[in-house]
Amino acid sequence: MAARGDGVTASGKHVAFGVPGDVLLDDGALAPGPHHQDPPCRHFPECGGCQLQHVDDEAYRGYLTSRIAGALAQHDLETEIRAPHLSPPNSRRRASLRALKVGQGAVIGFNAAKSHRIVDMRENFILRPELLALVDPLRRLLGRILLPKRTAELQLALIDQGVDVMMKGVSADGLSSIEALTSFAADNRLARLSIDQGLGPEAIYQPEAATITLSGVRTAFPTGAFLQATEDGEAALVAAVRDAVAGETVIADLFAGLGTFALAVRASYAAEAGRDAAAALKASAPNVLVEHRDLYRRPLDAGELGRFGAVILDPPRAGAEEQVRALAASSARRIAYVSCNPATFARDAKVLTDGGYNLHWVVPVGQFRWSTHVELAAAFAR
Repeated sequence: MAARGDGVTASGKHVAFGVPGDVLLDDGALAPGPHHQDPPCRHFPECGGCQLQHVDDEAYRGYLTSRIAGALAQHDLETEIRAPHLSPPNSRRRASLRALKVGQGAVIGFNAAKSHRIVDMRENFILRPELLALVDPLRRLLGRILLPKRTAELQLALIDQGVDVMMKGVSADGLSSIEALTSFAADNRLARLSIDQGLGPEAIYQPEAATITLSGVRTAFPTGAFLQATEDGEAALVAAVRDAVAGETVIADLFAGLGTFALAVRASYAAEAGRDAAAALKASAPNVLVEHRDLYRRPLDAGELGRFGAVILDPPRAGAEEQVRALAASSARRIAYVSCNPATFARDAKVLTDGGYNLHWVVPVGQFRWSTHVELAAAFAR
């Protein structure tokens, strides 16, 4: 299967919705094979939220593995790729949905594939039930307060106190709008409701401080903060990181976020570019030296990195090319690299291996079930 989920024949022809084991007939029709399953959701494939609901778990694991192996092969690299971890259906605890005022109501859902059109979500097999239960109430609320033909963005996250909701494109100027929003939040027992009218999110309902528990540590959860998509996916990544840095006691966590990995391994140092996230981690982990630092503009140099026996990296999709170049010149013994982009991971892995590190293993993690989004954790050592 190709990166975007198409099946690929031996001759290199791409076939939409083809799965390994399917047969492409002479007339162009596809004869389903043993790994081709009936999609569970009525919105597939119209909705762009999932691309691979027609693929069974065995073939999906093969897809995750091949995406990583293919990316590494582009740089003449190979290693052990461990058995992929798949998050179960209805386990995703965060989502970004779109809404549109239509007539006297509103539609809410994901955009249609390759389109800005919103597919009105009437069932869903990836979101946690707590998030899914809010869709109908949100549809009724936005049908009342959204302006005609106006769109809104809804960011939902399940945290310790319940569902945290942030809305963009929703007006909260008038008394009636404020009352409707706060009543909605109270009636649905939200953890927090925030509105972003162009100047950043502002909480208009928050009965108590919003937190997320990471490795047993309750940490403040800033509005819009990054959170691993599923709890079990987070646990799989944490276990892989612990394995990769095992035996080291002086550990740095770079691109640390709220401290998903720093708290798990009791890191000595953490660097994070987001001011709110860095402040939250500093408050929850007083024994960790937390630095508010943009590692793209000011990566740690080889000398700074040499203070640590192990370094954890969890960069955005763009990877961490400049930081990795400094790492390759450092004396750090172990590296745990967490990535959401096999291509930039493989590019950075090549820099590290050229600098004297061995890539020991990679474990794929399928948090975004039935999508083409691939995450991984990898272990490097000198």
